[in-house]
This record gives sequence, C-alpha cells and structure tokens, in this order.
Amino acid sequence: MRCDEFRASLAPETEPGPDALAHLRSCEACLNHAISVDPDLMFRGLGGEIDPPEGVDAFVAGVMQDVRFRGTEKLVDARRRFAPAQRWAIAAAATIAVVSGTLFWPGADRGLGPQVPVASIASAPATTSFSVSTRPVVENYSSSTATIIEVPSEETSDLKVVMIFDESLPADL
Repeated sequence: MRCDEFRASLAPETEPGPDALAHLRSCEACLNHAISVDPDLMFRGLGGEIDPPEGVDAFVAGVMQDVRFRGTEKLVDARRRFAPAQRWAIAAAATIAVVSGTLFWPGADRGLGPQVPVASIASAPATTSFSVSTRPVVENYSSSTATIIEVPSEETSDLKVVMIFDESLPADL
C-alpha cells in the first residue's frame, strides 16, 4: 500500500484493514497523519491485536490465574523465610525452660560447688553520717508551656507528687 492510498482509505471511526495497518507500522509520516485523524490508531500502530486471540474472557481468566499463583507463591515463600526464625525461638525457649527448671528445682543446689557462707548485715553504728544532696523545693510554679501533673489530684493530707514537664527548666531540677 502506498501513502496516498492509505490516507484516502483512512476515515474516522472506521476499522483499517490488515494491509493498512502494516503500512501504518512501516511509514512514520502516515502514522503521524493517522494519529491526528484518530488517536486510537497510535496503539494499533504499535502492532499486535487489540482483542486477545482466545477472547477477553479467556485473557481475564489467565490473568486472574497468574495473580492467584503469584499470591500463593509469596505466601509459601514467606512461610519458608520465617520458619527458621520460629524454630530458633522455640529452641531458645526450651533451653531457657530446662536451665531455669534445673537451677530452681528444690534441692538443685547440691553438687554445684562448694557452699559459700552467706554474709549477714549488722546495723550500722549511729555515729555514721551520710551526706544527702538536697534539691530545691518548688512551692509554686506556673507556665503557659509547662505540663503539670499532681498525684493524687484531690486535696488530701497525704504526700502529693508533682511532676512538671517544661523544656525551659534546667535538667537537674
């Protein structure tokens, strides 16, 4: 087919014949002209059939079969990938259970080595003094950027714990 025959046979919303499609794929000038007339012809110019040879339903069934196959393949691969980690976790838990059961079983201390005498703690003499560093006590504090939490929140005669969260305060306060 020649270019002038192709352009004469090209009409909007008509299906070009196989020889026209072959010419469309081989001639760039006719491809550009055909695209300006009907943009759908650009995809036909790439080659191949628009409809699958077995039909649309068979094509969709094949694609869905591939999707299910790939999903099953990923599931099986994930099971293989995590199975060794689970086996190691089970082995570690069993080992810990056996070792801790052996150590804490009544009478398990026999044969573990020489007995070490246990030290007893005596009361310290009254003359010893300890140096305690005191922190400043905050009686009142108000800030628009601070978060102040008091536990317990109701007024009681018991001890009250106050937590102040403010970025502008020093870290050791």
